[in-house]
Amino acid sequence: MRHMINEQHVTIITPDGGMPTFACWPNGDGPYPAIVFYMDAPAIREELYDMARRMAAEGYYVILPDLFYRFGTIRFPTRNKYSRVVWNAVMGELSNAMVMDDTRVVLEYLNDQSIIRLGSKACIGFCMSGRLVTTAAAEFADEYSAIASLYGVGIVTSDDDSPHLRVGEIKGEIYFGFAETDNTVPSYVIPTLKASLDEHSINYTLDIHLGTQHGFCFPLRDVYDKDAAEKVYLHFMDMCQRKLA
Repeated sequence: MRHMINEQHVTIITPDGGMPTFACWPNGDGPYPAIVFYMDAPAIREELYDMARRMAAEGYYVILPDLFYRFGTIRFPTRNKYSRVVWNAVMGELSNAMVMDDTRVVLEYLNDQSIIRLGSKACIGFCMSGRLVTTAAAEFADEYSAIASLYGVGIVTSDDDSPHLRVGEIKGEIYFGFAETDNTVPSYVIPTLKASLDEHSINYTLDIHLGTQHGFCFPLRDVYDKDAAEKVYLHFMDMCQRKLA
């Protein structure tokens, strides 16, 4: 059943300043289960709002924080070589620890809203946020029971905070969807990640979507693959229906 939705922009106060946030939810009394939507590197834009609205229309409260807020108001009306330089620089400065601090504040905010059902929540992240949702699934294992990472960057690194080192802490069900062709995901990432997940008997699904490239879930990209994107979306919605209290 598709719902009419409400939406608002709200600034959530964090120790590092005000974090602009977009939220949308069905038109009704609720309470609704919550989904935290972690942005990708090209920054907040209408395309992400539309994706959040689609999930909200399925019966969820969806919240999309601007994770770049520490660095100013960053928006890219068009994608070009200059915008890529900026978002790569900002993405490199944005640490896992910073976003875990932000996530803690977002979860506190959600738990204070009467329109939101208390209990299990879901999260989804694309590109840059693949590493972030994987880390959050471990850091907030008692909160997140349905997690999806799409063509995630930085999930396996040589750093001490590499997300794959924490998968043993995950209690929820997690989905990893990778593109077949993706120069941001080195060849060692998937086998290393799978080994870590299997070692700890994590409830996971990992798909490599044949014929796809990095960014295939975004309708406005020239690499958009509708079949793969819909498969990913339906898998995530099924997880939410099964796992959220």
